[in-house]
Amino acid sequence: MTLEELHRQQPLPAGHDWMQGAGTALHELLVSAQRRGCLTAGVYESAKLMNVDPDNVAFCVLAADQEDEGDIALQIHFTLIQAFCCENDIDIVRVNDVAKLAAIVGPSEDSGEPRDLHCILITNPNEEGWKDPALEKLNLFCEESRNVNDWVPTITLPE
Repeated sequence: MTLEELHRQQPLPAGHDWMQGAGTALHELLVSAQRRGCLTAGVYESAKLMNVDPDNVAFCVLAADQEDEGDIALQIHFTLIQAFCCENDIDIVRVNDVAKLAAIVGPSEDSGEPRDLHCILITNPNEEGWKDPALEKLNLFCEESRNVNDWVPTITLPE
């Protein structure tokens, strides 16, 4: 008997379309959040924001390339951020391609320098009633992933 049978839950659709849809939604959300000024990039910047105003954080993206997997300090930060997100009901996903994230988000607007994209937070804008359909899709994707005990699903960004 599988875990899904024990919990009488349906597994996530295994098809490429479901994952591609989540990747497209994440791309749309990042572009929209950056345009609205609701994007915080960087492990330390994200940790500071979550410490000061966790209720304002709507979504979290953790990104690491294969060479980052051996960075113990980064993995400790990821573990702490994941725990914080779970404790504060913040949906969280992983991305395994920092270069694709950099192509979407781009360099820092202030200095033009590349920025730390290992952690990206999407915050709630000051605008009342802002409902991003991409955020809603990703929230549903994360909820479905948790139903099959995948607490931090990995999303592949589109080309």
